[in-house]
Amino acid sequence: MIQEPETLYKLMVLYMLNKVNFPLTNSQLTKFFLDNDYTTYFTLQQVLSDLCESKLIKSRMVGNSTRYEISSDGRETLGFFGKDISGAAISDMDAYIKTNKFRLRDEVGTAADYYKEGSEYIVRCEVREGKNVLFSINLSVPDEDEARMICSNWPTSSQELYSYTIKKLLQPKEG
Repeated sequence: MIQEPETLYKLMVLYMLNKVNFPLTNSQLTKFFLDNDYTTYFTLQQVLSDLCESKLIKSRMVGNSTRYEISSDGRETLGFFGKDISGAAISDMDAYIKTNKFRLRDEVGTAADYYKEGSEYIVRCEVREGKNVLFSINLSVPDEDEARMICSNWPTSSQELYSYTIKKLLQPKEG
């Protein structure tokens, strides 16, 4: 039986990351743990840090968002100790994932960020499905306001741009 609450939270994070085939963001995990009154924000951040440090999960910064996915060591650990998670906690996690799976996936499916390079700003935009990049585009713009605007518009415009690009590139050449 688990004695330390932090150990339970670590197993719960591993369980959630194992249940989905895409990364979860820090804010998505935080929302679940805080909305269900499992722990505090600071305790969860320590748990995530410990899991990364022990290489049970991998983290990646995309824009201003940290995304987590389970590692093979994390899966192995979950296999050994996952039975120690209470049925009530598993029910809560399963219900959260089932109810929010499409929203969670869509939130991490499109990403845009920018950085300054010389006098220009480079905007990097992606559409992902799971770990696969479906569509990626880098744009050079002259100022930060334009870079921010592109990042802001990317989630609502990406599908249309992806469809247009595929359609245009698959058209037979005339002549």
